[in-house]
Formats: sequence, C-alpha cells, structure tokens
Amino acid sequence: MPNVVNTEQAHAWNGPEGVQWARNRDRWNAVNEGFNERLLDAAEITARHRTLDLGCGSGQTTRLAALRAPRGGAVGLDLSGPMLAEARSQAVREGVGNATFTQGDAQTHPFGTGTFDAAISRYGVMFFSDPGQAFGNIGRALRAGGRLAFVCPAEPSLNDWAVAMRSLRDILPVGDFGTPGLPGMFSLSFPERIHAVLTEAGFTGTAVDRVEAYGAWGHGADDAADFLLGTGPGGHWMGQVDPDARDRAERALAHRLRDHEAADGTVRLRSTSWLVTADRPAAR
Repeated sequence: MPNVVNTEQAHAWNGPEGVQWARNRDRWNAVNEGFNERLLDAAEITARHRTLDLGCGSGQTTRLAALRAPRGGAVGLDLSGPMLAEARSQAVREGVGNATFTQGDAQTHPFGTGTFDAAISRYGVMFFSDPGQAFGNIGRALRAGGRLAFVCPAEPSLNDWAVAMRSLRDILPVGDFGTPGLPGMFSLSFPERIHAVLTEAGFTGTAVDRVEAYGAWGHGADDAADFLLGTGPGGHWMGQVDPDARDRAERALAHRLRDHEAADGTVRLRSTSWLVTADRPAAR
C-alpha cells in the first residue's frame, strides 16, 4: 500500500484488529448504525453526487451513500485490507454496483483535485497522525462548494460503553483511556478542537451538533462484556493481565451491563457524538 504515513494505524487495521472487525461486521453495524441517516442527510447527497467515505470499514455507509446517488456513486477508503475485502463482497451481495473501495491513507492518498461532491465518515477520522494534513488532503479532493460531514465521539462521560470500560481501572491497565483531546478515539471530542482543525485545513461554515443513538452491543450482559473486552482497548488491556484478572474484569463488566439489558435481552448502550459539517469554499 503506497503513500502511507499513518503506519501505526495501518499495522493495527491490517492485523488481528482488522480481522476482528471484518468478522464482526454485523455487530459493529448494530452498534453504530443509529447515526447513518443523520450523517447521510447532513452530507446532502443528491442523485448525481460522487461521495468519498473515509475510514469506511466494511462499507455500510459507502453503500448507503451510493444508493442515494443512482446516477453518481461512492468510494470507500480505508487502511484495512480485511475490512475492505468484506466491503467489496457485501456490495456484490447487495447488488450495489456504484460503490467501490480503495485501500489507502486519507492523509496522503492521491485523490484527484475536486473529484468528489461530498465526503463522509462514521467514526473514521479520529485516528489521523496529522489531522491538519488529512483534512487538508480531503478538502482538496472536494469540488468547490463540496460538503464534509462526519460523526465522532463526544466526551467519554456521555458514552455508556466508555463509562463502563473506565470502571475497570482497578482490574485492568486502563491508563488514560478516554482522556479528551489525546490521540485515539476521543481526539476530536472537544468542539473547539474540531473547529480549529477544519479551519486550518481550509474549510468554512463548520457546525458541530450533539447527537445520540442507542446501539446493540450484544444479547445478554455476558455476551456484550465478552465483545467489549475482545477488541480494541479492551482486548489490549486483557492481553496484559493474568487469567484471574481477566475473569474478574469479565464478571465486573457483565455486572455493570446488566443494567442496560432490554426486555428481549439486548444490551443497548448510549453513544453520544458530534455530527460535524463543513464546506470547501465555493469558487469565486
């Protein structure tokens, strides 16, 4: 994969983490799909639009964007080979012929200037090693007057899953997980930071709105706890402790998640995010 500068993330998403996300495509969509319609509406996609989906993963939002543009199309970009393979297969299964997928780094990918009418992302823009470079490159890929819309997490205290994970500090080496503004999932959790980064990248008219959705994290507390501790930060922490600590963490998290079980057993957790929109300046 040429033109990659975000090497740490490329390594992670082409290893076990990327395989896990691809294998659990439907589960991750069930967690995050409550934001899909609001994201696509905010992007103002029309029938002829060409849309760029950043950090597209297994491609659900790419395919939905393509379906909104039957005389246009959508391109999903991601670092992860395993997830892109799943995205391509799913597009074929669903018959979405105007969705294509490319492996690349949004910070440096050689997009054609002014190629896209809109750029979207559902939780795919928080891990850039250089956000200013990345959003500048994305801005150049948009036509004059083009639209950027993305969803990123708000502060951890407003996200049930993050609160639950931080409750394990006495058992697992949680460290500074969830500290707003630090590199990682919550790097854009301050609206002031979002405004600054997008302004630096040349965008105008930035708006940051708080949105909420309840995602399905598993069937039963034990299943949801196993899922949360089997990937991402949870998987990393579990790999650093002994079997006794892993057992205690699973029991403690399952106990906490039982308060979130619905009548049918589904564990539903609130995710609070920022829905961000901005524009590439129109030509003068």
